[in-house]
Amino acid sequence: MSVTELREAKRHLRAAVLGRRDAMSAGHREAMGGAILREVAALSEYRRANAIMAYAGIGSELQTDEFLRHVLGDGKVLLLPRVNREKKLLEVYEVRDTARDLVAGTWGIREPAPNLCPLADLGAVDFVLVPGVAFDPAGGRLGYGAGFYDGLLSGTLSSHARLVAGAFETQVVEKVPREEHDVPIHLVITEARHYLPEPFER
Repeated sequence: MSVTELREAKRHLRAAVLGRRDAMSAGHREAMGGAILREVAALSEYRRANAIMAYAGIGSELQTDEFLRHVLGDGKVLLLPRVNREKKLLEVYEVRDTARDLVAGTWGIREPAPNLCPLADLGAVDFVLVPGVAFDPAGGRLGYGAGFYDGLLSGTLSSHARLVAGAFETQVVEKVPREEHDVPIHLVITEARHYLPEPFER
């Protein structure tokens, strides 16, 4: 498959999965999303981790507010990304108070306010809650198309950081089209099951 064909396949899959996720009722998404994130917080890898990188959910994504507060309540370091559009990359900041430190940023996503939050040391990240549109049982991940997370996951995180996605079962597909720069993840948790790919080298 050519690069053009691969990206077209990604585009079609992204639209199909987002359509399914958006069609879920808000009440169902809220209930299932809360259960999924409680499963994430119960993982031994989460409990052992000191620095947790996560994200602020938007639209029909998992709503992560409770999880973010849980991270802080557990006494862990909470890190969230901020889009730097000029450099076309994600910068990661430490957030100490989600009510005070987050402001509406690129695409309306709540991001750390750089005047309130210190830049993070990505080498210290132990655990990443990774967002995405679609996932497959082998650890394949389809993002939103901008490539920000691919750059972050492939280039700047420590190799020991555990990459975990919370998603609805409707977001899991047989196979996500992959390009060379796409980084597989370690675990996908849905309301139905855990998808644990075979071990791989990052």
